Order: sequence, then structure tokens, then C-alpha cells
Amino acid sequence: MQRVMTKLKKWWPDFNSVVGFFILSVFLITLKTYWAYQTAFSLGAKGVLQQFLLVVNPLPTAIVLFGIALYFRGRIAYWLMILLNFIQSAWLFANMLYYREFTDFISLNIAKTSGSLSLEKAINGIIQPTDFLVFLDIIILIILLAVHWIKIDPMRVPRRVAMLTTILGIVLMGAFFGVASKDRSGLLTRTFDNNYIVKYLGLNEYAAYNLVKTHEQANEVKQAKASDLDQIKQFVNENKTLANSATYGQAKGKNVIIFHLESFQQFLLDYRWEGQEVTPNLNAFYHDQNTTAFDNFYNEVGQGKTADAELMLETSLFGTSSGSAMTNYGTNNTFQAMPALLKQEGNYTSAAFHGDVGSFWNRDNTYKNWGYDYFFSKAYYQNADNPDYNVGYGMKDKIFLKDTANYMQQLPQPFYSKVITVTNHYPYDLDDKNISINKTNTDDKTVDGYVQTARYLDQAFGEFEQNLKDSGLWDNSMIVLYGDHYGISDNHKDAIAKLIGKKDLTPLDLTNWQKVPLMIRVPGMQGGINHTYGGEIDVMPTLLGLLGIQDSHLVGFGQDLLSAQNKQIVPFRNGNWVSSEYTKYGSNYYVTATGTKIDPKSDPRAKVAIDAANKYVETSLRSSDKIVQGNLLRFLDKQDVPKNKTKDLSYKKSVGMKKLKHSQKDKTSVAAQNDGNIFAYQTDAPELGGDRQNKQDGEDNTNSTDIATPESILNGHGSDHDK
Repeated sequence: MQRVMTKLKKWWPDFNSVVGFFILSVFLITLKTYWAYQTAFSLGAKGVLQQFLLVVNPLPTAIVLFGIALYFRGRIAYWLMILLNFIQSAWLFANMLYYREFTDFISLNIAKTSGSLSLEKAINGIIQPTDFLVFLDIIILIILLAVHWIKIDPMRVPRRVAMLTTILGIVLMGAFFGVASKDRSGLLTRTFDNNYIVKYLGLNEYAAYNLVKTHEQANEVKQAKASDLDQIKQFVNENKTLANSATYGQAKGKNVIIFHLESFQQFLLDYRWEGQEVTPNLNAFYHDQNTTAFDNFYNEVGQGKTADAELMLETSLFGTSSGSAMTNYGTNNTFQAMPALLKQEGNYTSAAFHGDVGSFWNRDNTYKNWGYDYFFSKAYYQNADNPDYNVGYGMKDKIFLKDTANYMQQLPQPFYSKVITVTNHYPYDLDDKNISINKTNTDDKTVDGYVQTARYLDQAFGEFEQNLKDSGLWDNSMIVLYGDHYGISDNHKDAIAKLIGKKDLTPLDLTNWQKVPLMIRVPGMQGGINHTYGGEIDVMPTLLGLLGIQDSHLVGFGQDLLSAQNKQIVPFRNGNWVSSEYTKYGSNYYVTATGTKIDPKSDPRAKVAIDAANKYVETSLRSSDKIVQGNLLRFLDKQDVPKNKTKDLSYKKSVGMKKLKHSQKDKTSVAAQNDGNIFAYQTDAPELGGDRQNKQDGEDNTNSTDIATPESILNGHGSDHDK
């Protein structure tokens, strides 16, 4: 035994030496990174090779970074390794929190904009005690050094050893990249999910890759030229759709009221919990005889989330692969946006409403660039800073919508307006006096409050809808409701399965979980449930068709959902897609109707369709990125860009209110036509004098046995009653 121990001591590194402490530090950072890969991220590693890469991919950067300390001697070397360990651990910790909510990794652009986001409340809901384990080894190492259990070695490591260590890290980085590229070709050149980058190369390598991509994007504007747009325009024109003659112009000249349903997913429509409809008012709108509702409509957002949804809605351009396009490009880029376009084509007034600060997602600058005449942000709302009026991301919907309706009645008609709600935003936390339904029982605190804030949003919409009817706007407006992005990320698979009553979720289930509502009510036009496959990129051309406005000169990537020529291919920002025939999820393909996994190589017909869809999706995303990142629309002919006097626009409250008052002379607003009077807004908000809400179990006069099936929920309905 003594002989074995003697040999073991010779083999075991001496942690009192700089090299020994270096080996220990590399081991610890690798160990906790792998632990985070397995517990905090859903990387989908399959097979021995991918698991091997998960184990070893933290090694190269750890060796290179900790190797920096080997060029120093004494205490500096040890404490430098402690500092580098802390920096890497903090990066790992931050991504664990971010991924838990957004199922993505932090980009440089997101990091730059996070200061403007109200994240404190969300982080408090996301963080878990076990997350702090990533710092445990640092604390232990500091203690061991402080009590001299690990002694400082004053000797300098030979410079050649330090250099060889750096070279080793770089060589390993190249070797692992080569192995990863063989398993996943085009890893860094094609449009892949960030999960792939982390899974194959590592979290630190993803950070480096993102830094390079961000730098490339900055240079792209400088290097772009007019000829870059020509090929893209050809692709766009080849994929234009002819308008549906039966619906074209059905909303011509009408007001447009877009109601932005924050974090609202399609499954909530007709969904019941404890015998109650969660969203009775939205359900009624969904089934209104004049509402055309799309039950195969998907969110297509990337890291920009709400901002990406707005960009697609207003411009039919995708959000960028990294960060928020509104934040990074909204101020200076040229756009063919809805507000400016409708002003030019139909003399529309335009207004956006949001109960938070105007700088959120750079809206105050982007909206000017899109041509919005008015932006009613937080400054326009009384007592907006009252903590009881807020939910962390802006004003509570019921309070916000009361003043919003008053402003809307003063807008000159016809008008184009967008109303952005916030109460149904993560962390789905609502004070007791506003809760009217019990939480779900998935045992996931991130998920269980979702039905409560969704119910509140529904009640707020019901009050707003009634005011539209009272004021006459209901019968003179095209009303559009859409969900901006998922509310519950697919990182909560167990809770999702419980919500919809399934034991296990399939890739097709997770794809369908990305469905959000799109409901368009046009007075006098027969509605119904439309099963066309589409996404947020398609909203703009669909609305323009209903308004009777030609889009032949527009450069966008959506297709009119009411057109028979619609391809019914929905690209997702991570390169996945869904179509009426097939679905791509990761590297696999499925029959959309059945969820059956297929191998395109064994089915020639499927291969043709799948190859065509892959090409269409990749070209669409790549082309859109080129337009946004290179600001290519500045090269369009002047007549193809809506005139927009950005410099003349101001969203200061004093300027906006004076402008709104002056506009009443036109006698076209609801208020002006009502002798300057505003139709009263009725709300039961407790903060404004309404009664406290009460939770009533199964007392909504509905059949509590009419339970939704998993299939009907994921297909877009909570129940099958209208199928």
C-alpha cells in the first residue's frame, strides 16, 4: 500500500506549485461547465461523440486563459487564476439565468441593451440557490490559499512551458473544431441555433464567435453597396403572392388597431383551467363571425423577442440572428414601414401606445424612423410611476388601456395604431386584488402564474373592446390581435406536458408550442378559422392586402396569408422551420400532420420538398440579415421609400399633446365628432376604484367537462367545438 501511495504522490500534481494550481483550476472550471451543460441548458447532445465534446469543449479556452498566469510568478500567478476563474464563472452564471427564461445565450448586443430592461423582478423569479454552486470552488480555493493549505510557489514557470501551454490550448481548439465540423458541417457559416455553437465548441467559444459576428455586422454597413440589393430583390419578387380577390381591399380606408398580446400563446384560446375559460373575451373575439383567425400561426422571434415581433409586423423583415435589430439598427436604417407607408398611401395618422419609458428597445428612435406621428409612452400616463400601477415592465394593462382609449378617441381618422400590453410578461406575478383564477399546478413557479396574468390581460382587453363599441370605433376599424412570442419557453418541458395533458413531448409538440394568435376582424367581412401556415413575417403583406394597398415595390420576406399562392413555409430564427407538409427540428425532419420522423434520403418526393424549404428558409434569413445589417434599403429608388420627415417628429409630452389638440380642428376624430367629448371608459381595476377580484372555481357557466385534448391545444385550440 505504501508503494502505491508513493507512486500516486509522484503522479498527483503538486497544488503548491503554479503548474499544479493551474491544472486544478482548469479541472474545476471544466467540471462546473459540464455540470451547467447538463443541468441548466438543453443542448440536445446525442451519442458518444457529442457527449465527449461537451466534456472537453471547455478545456481549450480554460487552458489558454489560465495559461496567462503562467507568464507571472508568485502571488500574482495564483490570484490571476482566481480572477480568471471568477470571470468565466460569472459568464456561466449569467447565461444560466438568461437561458432559463429565453432558451438562448447572451449576445454582445443583448448585453449592451440589458441596462434599459427592467430585469430585476424577472431575475428574482429565475434565480435558484443551486446556481451559486458555480462560485463554490473559487471560495474554497481562496480559503485554502488564505490558511496556507495551498502554499504560494515563488518560482517562475519556465517561459517555454507557458508558451507550450498556450499553444496546446490553441491546438486543442482547432482539433475540437475539426471534430465538431465533421459531425455538423457548416457550423459557423450557416444559420444554426446558438445551442449548436455551445454544444460543439463551448460557451466561451460562443462568446468569441459572437464578438466576431458583432464586429462583422458593424463593418457590413460600411462595405455594403447598391448591387448587394439586386439579387435580394430578385428573390423577393419571385416569391411575391397575388392578392386574394375576395378579400383585397375589404378594410380599405378603415382605422387599423393592432393589439399586441404580450407573451400570449395560441394554446390559451379556449383553454380551461378548473372548469373556467382562462380568456373568455379573447375567445369570443376569436370566434366572432367577422374575425379571421389563423390557428397555424407561429412566432418567429430571435433574441430581440418583442422587438423582433414589432420589426416583422411593421417591415416584414426578420430580427437579426444576434441582439435586437430595433436597438442596433432602428435609429439610422432606412425602412419601408407601415406607419410611413399608410400615411403616404392613405393619409393615415399613426400612433403607438406603451406604458413604459420610450427608450425601451430604442422605440423612441425607431418609431420616428418608421414614421409614427405619435408615441404615447410612460410620460403620457398619470401616476405611471406609482408602484401599485406597475408590473415591472410598465403599467398594468387595465390602467394603461383606460388612458390609451382616451388618446385614441382624439386621433384624426383614419388612423393606424399599435397598443402594446405588458401585464402578461414574465415572471407572471400579479397582486392578489387583481387575481381572478387559481394558479395551475405544474409545480413550476415560472409557469403556474401564467394563467392568472393571461386572465388579467383578457379582462383588460374586454374593457377596451367595450369602449371601442361605445365610441363607434368597433364598426369602423380593422382590429388585429397578435401574440408577440412564447410565454413559456420550451425549457419547461415537464410543466408544458402537464398543462396539455401529455406524458412526453415530441419535437412536433415543441414546434407547435411556438404558435401565437393572429386574429383580424374586419367589419362586414365573413371570418372563420383559417388553417394556412404562417408567421409574424407575413402580417404586413396580409394587412396591406386587406387595406387594398399594393406591395409590389416593397422588399420584405412575408407572404399574404389570404393568398392562394402562399408557400406555407414558416422560417424560425434558429434555422428550423415548419410547413404544411414537413417540419424541421434540429437536424431531423417530421411529417407535420402526423409527427412521423422521416429520412429525406429514403423518400425522393420528400427530399425535393425539404431541400426546397431549406433553401427558401436559409435564403430568406440570410437576405433579411444583409438588408438590416448593411442598411441596404437606402439604395432603393426614392419613390420606393415612403416619405418620412423624421426630424420633424417629437414624442415629448408637451409637443404631442399640443399636436393632438391642434388636430381636433380637422373634425375627423371620435372626440371632435362628439363635440369634443370622450366616451367614458369603464374599468373594474381596483387601483382606480373597482372591486377586488375574487377567484371563483368553475363558475363561468361553462361545461367544466369540456376538457381540451393535447392535440387540439397544440393544433391551436383549447377545445374542438368549432372543428
